[in-house]
Amino acid sequence: MLRILQKIMQQGTVTEDYFMSAVPARFRGQLELNDQRCRDCRKCVDICPTQAIRLKKNKLSIDHDACLFCGACVDFCDKNGLRHSLNYEYAHLKGQLAESDGNRLAGKIRSVLGRSLAIRHVDVGSCNACDFEMSALLNPVYDITQYGIDYVASPRHADMLMVTGVVTRNLRKALEMTLEATPTPRLVMAVGACACSGRVFGKTYAQAGPVESIVPVDIYVPGCPPRPQALIYGLLLALDRL
Repeated sequence: MLRILQKIMQQGTVTEDYFMSAVPARFRGQLELNDQRCRDCRKCVDICPTQAIRLKKNKLSIDHDACLFCGACVDFCDKNGLRHSLNYEYAHLKGQLAESDGNRLAGKIRSVLGRSLAIRHVDVGSCNACDFEMSALLNPVYDITQYGIDYVASPRHADMLMVTGVVTRNLRKALEMTLEATPTPRLVMAVGACACSGRVFGKTYAQAGPVESIVPVDIYVPGCPPRPQALIYGLLLALDRL
């Protein structure tokens, strides 16, 4: 026991400060479009596997909720009109809200969460990549318990559901029942491109669609998978503690 304590004291603190977290130079963060370099070749529109890049009124539009951060569009752009930034803070509240609706949602979040957050994870058909990133939040490096955030074993004890994966036909009922068992007021976070957009696997008989097509979603954290810092950003955004 003494040797273990000595080792802990020698090791020191390993937990990262979120606001000082750095990402490697090769990190693929949020896509950025340079209109001045873009020559309207539309290669990126054709190459995108999830149709995250589309033409709207003859202008390119990026749906970050559907983006896999695969880098295919960047590689195929001859003019360097697209690039991956180092930005991982791409979580957002429910989009396209009127100002009054946004204020109402912010008030709801504060009233629900206060200074703490109990999370129930719901896997409705993921590949488990997002689940592994969520598990990393509990390790000594990220340690989300320092923010008053923790996972619980039952939806009856939860303030928020973190949902991963595209909703499969067989798990749709389980998601609905889990939401029903969660006390109100409650929040729902869609984690990963599958949960946010439902486009990763296309349209098949086995899937019911993105999470928002089954239950109301308050917070979106896109990515394939989102890195732990992106998840922490989404949680702090929910806590209104940024």
